[in-house]
Amino acid sequence: MTIAGSFLAFLLVGLPIAFVLAATALVFIAVSGNTVLLQSYAQQLFGGLENYGLLALPMFILLGEFMNAGGIGRRLMSLSVALLGAVRGGLAYVNLVANMLMASILGSTVAQITIMSKIAVPEMEKAGYPRDVSVGITAAGGLLAPIIPPSMLFIIFGVVAQMPIGDLFISGIVPGAMMFVSFIVVIAVFSRLYAFPRSERLSIRKRLAALLDALPALAIPAVIIGSILGGLATPTEAAAIATLAAMLTGLFVYREMSVADIFPAFANAARSAAVVLFLIAAAQVFSWVITFENLPARVAEGLQLITTSPIVFLLLLNLLLLMLGMVTDPIPAIILVVPVLLPVATDVYGIDPFQFGVIVCLNLTLGLLTPPVGTGLFAAALMGGVKAERIAWLVTPFFLAVAAVLVLLAFFPWLATGLKELL
Repeated sequence: MTIAGSFLAFLLVGLPIAFVLAATALVFIAVSGNTVLLQSYAQQLFGGLENYGLLALPMFILLGEFMNAGGIGRRLMSLSVALLGAVRGGLAYVNLVANMLMASILGSTVAQITIMSKIAVPEMEKAGYPRDVSVGITAAGGLLAPIIPPSMLFIIFGVVAQMPIGDLFISGIVPGAMMFVSFIVVIAVFSRLYAFPRSERLSIRKRLAALLDALPALAIPAVIIGSILGGLATPTEAAAIATLAAMLTGLFVYREMSVADIFPAFANAARSAAVVLFLIAAAQVFSWVITFENLPARVAEGLQLITTSPIVFLLLLNLLLLMLGMVTDPIPAIILVVPVLLPVATDVYGIDPFQFGVIVCLNLTLGLLTPPVGTGLFAAALMGGVKAERIAWLVTPFFLAVAAVLVLLAFFPWLATGLKELL
């Protein structure tokens, strides 16, 4: 009760979540009277960052900065146009394909929505698509980022849960493909409902030109996924190689990036990474306190009184995560949920930790597009010049598609674990 009360009190006074976690740990130590724990407080704080896998996080953030500055996103969009051809709602499908390609590079929903809003929405509006629908499709496409590798959330989950990040990446491939297919179905319905125009038919020469122009950009996700699947590199090493490749591509291949752009990219990446890394350090202290409080065992006892079925547990977990995601961002939510519920899921209900990880990361992403917090929702509204309420309504069919994928993952764990076991 001490932990819960302190945590809620600090949240209500408006402290940032990282300070809430660190301060709650201090309150528990003071109330428990076990002041000897103060001697380990700083060690636990810094110990949360002593993880090799965390190096991948700033690398992937820097990769996104270089990709944006180097014109890589625009070429992936052009390639998507060339691949699809003349179909009704062609640019809407192009938007989704480009989002999937960007997801395999960025791994961040908010960053992806921001970039794609600049690239895709103006082109769709110019072609005759309603602006609000274009922004809604772009925002929904951002949901692919945390599930298609590389994923920022998988990195955070892997560090908090002490699980191999490369295997988490592999576990996200099939669910990511399922989401992509379900989104295609939603766009097919939208194309009839909103009378989307047909896209232009491109000649073979133009298609080949777009493919050749995008080959250096395509090499970046190929390096990341191929090196990890082939066992040639860890996710951290793959991130470093891909970041170097993106910088060189922007500088010497596409020449849309100059040497002067390098320092601002490093500075932006450092600021973004510092916020996340401090949050992880505070989370380590919080998890340490939770262990002393024996909270996972208490939660397990309470859940066993409700159900002994793993599937019912996962369905209840999805409801809990949906509510949590509405009031907090995914990274703090992972830090709060994983130390408490992962031991319950694996030890009490026998749930595969990779299945649990994919469900948690996918579900919490929905919170980025739901009010009242909805970071991705408001980013899309700001970039697209459309009311957030309208976007929230337009992405509802995509939410239902993701909900269907989550239910399938609960009933069929091999959808998350099969490819990993095969490889």
